[in-house]
Amino acid sequence: MKFNVSSSALLSALHSISKVIASKNTLPILDSFLFDLKGEKLMITASDTETRLVTSVDVVSSDGSGLFAVDAKRLLDPLKELPEQPLTFDINDENMTINVDYENGKFNLPGQKGDTYPQQKPLKEDAIILTLESQILLNGINRSLFATADDELRPVMNGVYFDIQTGNLTFVASDGHKLVRLRNLSIQSKERASFILPKKPANLLKSLLAKDANVVTVVFDDNNAYVKMPAFEMVCRLIEGRYPNYDAVIPSGNPNLATIDRLSFLMALKRVSVFSQASGLIKVQLSENKMVVSAQDIDFSTSAEETIVCQYTATPLNIGFKASNLIDILTNISSENVVLQLADPSRAGIIVPTENEENEDLLMLLMPMMLND
Repeated sequence: MKFNVSSSALLSALHSISKVIASKNTLPILDSFLFDLKGEKLMITASDTETRLVTSVDVVSSDGSGLFAVDAKRLLDPLKELPEQPLTFDINDENMTINVDYENGKFNLPGQKGDTYPQQKPLKEDAIILTLESQILLNGINRSLFATADDELRPVMNGVYFDIQTGNLTFVASDGHKLVRLRNLSIQSKERASFILPKKPANLLKSLLAKDANVVTVVFDDNNAYVKMPAFEMVCRLIEGRYPNYDAVIPSGNPNLATIDRLSFLMALKRVSVFSQASGLIKVQLSENKMVVSAQDIDFSTSAEETIVCQYTATPLNIGFKASNLIDILTNISSENVVLQLADPSRAGIIVPTENEENEDLLMLLMPMMLND
């Protein structure tokens, strides 16, 4: 088996899918890329036990066809050091030795027969198909992924929940302290369906979708999902279980509304939070058209406070939040101003943008922390 391929095209394809390979695999062959040469098309696969990524590269010329696997690190390391030029891969079908010739040199490395590489099980016949623009999927993952949990006891919280309704697609993520609910009103469906996308494939999709501006097809059943993009295909195992009723935890009737410049609020939080390293507690004091953000560290006798002008005419209110969670929330909102909706210091605060993106309805929730005073 023999083929010629561009070094930069091959490296780009390998680099895009290499992040799926785990540092420790139960099957040694999963440390390798799987190559499948069919005519002028070279299909490349990388996988761990839960997630699989496939892409392809056009070869300049080929002689023969077949499957072979090669250790990912052994191949990537020398390719990173090569400038753009044609490479000739010559694979010995008997002992699987791989010789790679380039402009003024060559290297060789051992390969493996590809027929032992794990194959993907097909989806069930009743699999559901969801078609959407890549930007919609990217926005949903970008805005919600930071709120997912790392909870071994409640694995359903460790991913992004896709709630497909007749009038919208809702992305939800929560770790029990913060919650994100992003509705996209442009996605219509004839039936209700849902699935929970684990954190690792969600992170992989973030990097892949950023390079793509086309339509994405998601096909899923109870156990697995296929995400088909023009240049990549991802197959991943879904998190099984029932996601909590997220709407039930969102409080309604919050009479205390403060409209704040998002960047001013965010920058003040970053500066003041330096003085609450031990507890992470930030105190927010609201009075007429004014917000005071403060923090203190009693152990080190340090404190800080900043005053921000805002629109607020309700009853004066003091509430505590964890600074890092509030910073994450404000970072993942894009509007110029945000509205902080509060009922009392013991109930969750809701943060929404004053202006949503087109066809979007974004809501973020943050549980309060007990104030010392």
